[in-house]
Amino acid sequence: MKGKLTIILLLLAGFTFAQEYVITSPDKNVEVTVTLSEGKPYYKLSVKDKTVIKHARLGLKTDKAFGGSFQILNTSNRVVNDTYEMLWWKNKEVVNHCHELTLSLQEETGKGRRMDIVFRAYNDGVAFRYAFPEQEHLEEFIIEEDLTEFSFSDDYTWWSANGERDNLGPFSINAAKDAVFTPMVLECSDEIYLAIQEAAIYHYANFKLKRARKPNTFQCELQGPSKAKTGIPSSWRTILIGEKPGDLLESNLLTNLNPPCKIEDTSWIKPGKSMWDWRAWGYTAQDGFTYGLNTPSHKRFIDFASRNNIQYLLMDADWYGPEFSEESDPTSANKVIDIEENLAYAKARGVGIVLYLNDVGAKRYGLERVLKQFHDWGVSGVKYGFMSGVGQEKVKHTRRVIELCAKYKLIVLFHDNPIPPSGDVRTWPNVMSREYGHSQADAKYSYYPETAVSAAFINLLTGALDMCNGWYGFEGSELRPKVFRFIPGTVAAENAKLVVFTAGLTVMPDTPEEYLDKSDLFAFIKHLPGHFDELKVLGGDMESYISLARRSGDSWYVGSLTTREPRHLQVKLDFLDPGKHYKAYLYEDSPETHFVNKREAYKVREEEVLAGTELNVWLAPGGGNAIRIVPLD
Repeated sequence: MKGKLTIILLLLAGFTFAQEYVITSPDKNVEVTVTLSEGKPYYKLSVKDKTVIKHARLGLKTDKAFGGSFQILNTSNRVVNDTYEMLWWKNKEVVNHCHELTLSLQEETGKGRRMDIVFRAYNDGVAFRYAFPEQEHLEEFIIEEDLTEFSFSDDYTWWSANGERDNLGPFSINAAKDAVFTPMVLECSDEIYLAIQEAAIYHYANFKLKRARKPNTFQCELQGPSKAKTGIPSSWRTILIGEKPGDLLESNLLTNLNPPCKIEDTSWIKPGKSMWDWRAWGYTAQDGFTYGLNTPSHKRFIDFASRNNIQYLLMDADWYGPEFSEESDPTSANKVIDIEENLAYAKARGVGIVLYLNDVGAKRYGLERVLKQFHDWGVSGVKYGFMSGVGQEKVKHTRRVIELCAKYKLIVLFHDNPIPPSGDVRTWPNVMSREYGHSQADAKYSYYPETAVSAAFINLLTGALDMCNGWYGFEGSELRPKVFRFIPGTVAAENAKLVVFTAGLTVMPDTPEEYLDKSDLFAFIKHLPGHFDELKVLGGDMESYISLARRSGDSWYVGSLTTREPRHLQVKLDFLDPGKHYKAYLYEDSPETHFVNKREAYKVREEEVLAGTELNVWLAPGGGNAIRIVPLD
């Protein structure tokens, strides 16, 4: 029977009894076994009969309890099987099917305080969290340490996110030193990949992963203590499971672990593409116009956006004065920007305005007061930067920003070391993206092609990312005041990145003139939809390349990226509808393209295709390929 809870009593040495509680995924390929050993809870994870995690500790250390010996009061289990629609995401329709087991634990001594551990087993992963039922001797307490372990059965190879720097790996578990960001991806065998991360981060401090004293073991490291209350559960500790790295990226496990949408009227939430003033600053066009942070420049962006299927303009830092100055008031613009004129001009042309907001100004002048002013002006959204604080403080402040933005009908994206995305796009679809990774040209330095590939298989597992992709004018761009460094890459790869990286708001960093100068290449961006209905990973891994396809209605978009190694790919179009005829437009590197010394060389071609057609695709060193496929009929 599906979801049946198995309880096995084992007679151990010393005539003591241990209880095993087993929960399996709907397809029976994933199995979690939970035991009590000397009063402490542990778990084991098996995938297709291979044990990948064994005797891993569970629990929390608090100032009140939960660190001692437990007994199991009772258990319950249920089957979750429903389908829901996302307003925007990598998949429009999502299936949420799992088996759930709840173990109710009670301290054997003291006041007998209680804690629940809730497990879920999906076909593509497992998740567990700690819950605190209301009880007589416990109401408020401090979570001091997370005792949760991931004790692997061997010294597996791992990769991980690394803040705003290049990702880490490949390393062995026992070679790990400092605590690392999630997600962490592990290769357990040729057919088993895992990813450890966190879902539904709403109340308590998020965690990193640190080496434990036991061999082959990582432990959750909370980013500071958290004030806790009964009735408020922890976030979910999650382990994605797949036969290959692309399976992890296709998973919807994180959104499945979040509550349904809490915004009643979502009609104002419109995903799309955005122009951006920040990186263009200092660029001089052929007609002599020089871009700056001023109203004439903003009008030029707005005109271009309105003519080219681009929905927004992002006005970044300093529009209301130096962003770190406490005298800069975000409820009024600086002397060279007429904010109300900008907004009226944009509204008349069907373009939304997204305004930057620094944490300094938000706190000094009142977050809600500022957001209400934005709403009253007719602003569409907020880019929130440099949020201060760590741990629980930052988690709760992030949630407040999101909820207040929803109250005032503002989309929001977070920059500068935000807390990780955690599937909350299901609950709060007004959150468009986060700068959770090495965003191009940000932090005043550049990423190289291998980082784009690894970020797709690592950072993107958490959710929508702002990667500052879409560069067209490479030559001399580092001379602009807000570019800083030489940018490696190819223009064909820039198109591909806009497909590879999910974002509710795709922010493009270049000038209208650079896009128009390559109008045949820009046709891909012009036709690119604001969001998609389906995602399929076609191939690749952290160390070589990625190729994936996204569907919007009846059309498909394919993006492929390689590391510094050139590559030929055979892209098989077996995802197309049989019997239909399509036109494929390919935007690709030319034979001489190179990510350092020939970045702007490209070619565009087209051909008719059917389901099953194999397209021969060339990726130059550090390059990429983008394909738009539309039905002929």
